[in-house]
Amino acid sequence: MKHILLTGGAGFIGSNYLNHILNERDDYFIVNLDKLTYAGNLENLKGIENNKNYRFVKGDICNRELVDYIFQKYSIKYVINFAAESHVDRSILGSEIFYQTNVIGTNVLLETARRYNVEKFLQVSTDEVYGSLGAEGLFTENTPLSPNSPYSSSKAAADMMVNAFYHTYGMPVVTTRCSNNYGPLQFPEKLIPLMTINAMHDKKLPVYGDGLNVRDWIYVIDHNKAINLVFEKGRTGEVYNIGASREMKNIDIVKLLLKAVGKDESLIEYVKDRPGHDRRYAIDSSKIQTELGWKPEFEFEQAIENTINWYKQNRNWWERIISGEYVKYYNNLYMNR
Repeated sequence: MKHILLTGGAGFIGSNYLNHILNERDDYFIVNLDKLTYAGNLENLKGIENNKNYRFVKGDICNRELVDYIFQKYSIKYVINFAAESHVDRSILGSEIFYQTNVIGTNVLLETARRYNVEKFLQVSTDEVYGSLGAEGLFTENTPLSPNSPYSSSKAAADMMVNAFYHTYGMPVVTTRCSNNYGPLQFPEKLIPLMTINAMHDKKLPVYGDGLNVRDWIYVIDHNKAINLVFEKGRTGEVYNIGASREMKNIDIVKLLLKAVGKDESLIEYVKDRPGHDRRYAIDSSKIQTELGWKPEFEFEQAIENTINWYKQNRNWWERIISGEYVKYYNNLYMNR
């Protein structure tokens, strides 16, 4: 039985990982430590909350005493660090919390993991640490880090710290860097759910700048299967890029969503570009494919249709988020026990 501390498991990618992996594996015992910030939603985990191999702890990865307590109580030997403040726009408005969580929090996890001699520490990162590409080329694992936003710089700092713990202490670490995710349970401020929900309400769809910024999209389940493969088989000290080689301009994504919801393109509203907006991301994932045998399973056309349909069919979920009602779920579930 692997005793795993997983951080940030109530967020979009972490909750999809937990829902998937706890139905696949009975040799994982996972403690989910999540602060339940605005983007953390325990309703994402209703299906596993009574799983015998799962525990939830509400708390901050910056809390050294709490993290140490979890390691002791649950005999933790593995860490998967999903926890992060992750929205670029929010980091532009206020950067301090990004450095607290993404840098200091990662340090707390690393120091505690070092004291308890963990067998593997997996840092879940982002392609945004590489900066911006021109019209050609792909990010490889050897691309120099050149972050352009407070968010991406905080993730780059965390990645470098993880690497330093490997070189200095010999800690068994591995890092993944993934392209843009989409799928069910994504917080409504992100591009695909935001535009889908706005279109359903006949609200304007705000598009930054000229809308020609390019992102490389991957379905969240493909990402999580890659993460688990790296967790099980990834080489210590290595970085693995994860991407599905599906580049799309933001404006094309928006038009696709409008068509799927049956709304007119007149809802598109171009707005002032955000500061430091990276022009293009694109991932070379040949390393994980060659070394570990991973490849994306989901075709974009089918997966994006599934995603849009999920938001159509789960109005209750995002309406509760928009209204703020979802934050009561934790109190109802845990405070009365």
